[in-house]
Amino acid sequence: MKKRKRARLIYNPTSGQEIMKKNVAEVLHIFEGYGYETSAFQTTPEPDSAKNEAKRAALDGFDLIIAAGGDGTINEVVNGIAPLEKRPKMAIIPTGTTNDYARALKIPRGNPVEAAKIIGKKQTILMDIGLAKNKKNGTQQEHYFINIAAAGTLTELTYSVPSQLKTMFGYLAYVVKGAELLPRVQFTPVRVKHDQGVFEGSVSLIFVALTNSIGGFEQIVPDAKLDDGNFTLLMVKTGNLFEILHLIRQVLDGGKHIGSKLIEYIKTKSLTIENLQSTNRLMINLDGEFGGDAPVELENLANHIEFFADTDLVSVDAITLDMDQINREKIAKRFIEESDHMDETIK
Repeated sequence: MKKRKRARLIYNPTSGQEIMKKNVAEVLHIFEGYGYETSAFQTTPEPDSAKNEAKRAALDGFDLIIAAGGDGTINEVVNGIAPLEKRPKMAIIPTGTTNDYARALKIPRGNPVEAAKIIGKKQTILMDIGLAKNKKNGTQQEHYFINIAAAGTLTELTYSVPSQLKTMFGYLAYVVKGAELLPRVQFTPVRVKHDQGVFEGSVSLIFVALTNSIGGFEQIVPDAKLDDGNFTLLMVKTGNLFEILHLIRQVLDGGKHIGSKLIEYIKTKSLTIENLQSTNRLMINLDGEFGGDAPVELENLANHIEFFADTDLVSVDAITLDMDQINREKIAKRFIEESDHMDETIK
């Protein structure tokens, strides 16, 4: 009798006005219907609750981990399995505020049942994952991120918006806070080493993106690919309020900001960000949360985790890899390994 695959649902009970709590039973039923023996874990307020459970489930041999919550919950689950040599597949059920990762993977948002049904399409993408190395509170750390690393005044708004306000008003809370911060934008001297060379100058904002969805906008880095092993590095070389407002208008007008002389726009597999201003710290934002201070090293881990997605809706320009070809290569690799094992047995 063929052994059933196992799935572990890790869900945040407070995300999205507690929508997931009302749908756990039906979501479990859906995954059971797709052939997975499925169980659930409700995260707690304890630090790294989702991360620790994801690591435990992966080490216990679960075939699939489903992260249900906002981008923060997905990030935490990824941090639990990304360091491991053997990583299970992942699925997501987005119930958060902006749900950038779900936008990139074209997963239905705010509807856990419809999001769970995506697995039935049996479509996946080997997603790139970011690795950040720096110091947090004086301690050397490594942290994985799924969507964006950022630095600069405007990224501070993600720390400033109260969680209750985010839950009540969603993305509007970020917009209001962003408008409040604009007049206080600072111009920071930095050194950024990347695959194409070195940038040294002052910037008000640095984005290092893995997907094309940032804060609900899909035009900030419109040509970002999900699986090509490259970050899209964007640096804003002005601290002038009116010039920044003009760049925002260009973003909204089809991503025309990319050609501006006020923008550095670079593809790179790795980079380092150094703060050249000794008087002020340069905080690093990883997927919307504080991720320590500069200097920071960022590395793109290509095709690191396989995610279920609706690839029928994902732009063909956002995916570089042919899953059929990948599967054929896996079969060939397995054949070679088994052949080598047979040779050793015969000898």
